[in-house]
Amino acid sequence: MNGVELFLLGRTLMKIGEEALPTEGIGRHSTSVRTVLIVVGDVRARPGSAVGEIATRTGLPQSAVSAAVARLREVGAVVTESDPRDRRRLLIRPAPEASDRVEQVRAAPIDTTLAAALGTDDPQRVAEIVALLDELARHLTPQALARLRG
Repeated sequence: MNGVELFLLGRTLMKIGEEALPTEGIGRHSTSVRTVLIVVGDVRARPGSAVGEIATRTGLPQSAVSAAVARLREVGAVVTESDPRDRRRLLIRPAPEASDRVEQVRAAPIDTTLAAALGTDDPQRVAEIVALLDELARHLTPQALARLRG
């Protein structure tokens, strides 16, 4: 595998992951699931950040980060508070307790979506691939990116 193949695999995995997430009852939003997940990942890694800081770190437009934060606040995934040093800025933190919606998203299985992407209905094969993905996830955490840049 080379860098291009790894990049394309990552993109494919992101799309499969997006398909596996439950979307029932959330309505239409101006921000994509991908943007919301990028923002919530950054908020979890750096709680107490302002929208502009998240936009700088993620490379997303500030308007997209603001929309994602609004969506996350709506479902109880994050809380916001005014910055005591500058009341115009909002600081974003993960919610102290996961909302029902957050729990629903975290508990969503990938098996059916993965089986469709693999073109198989063999539960053993799907379980093998899930185990491989679990192994990769244990080793390739967000901290792995920090080691690359470090």
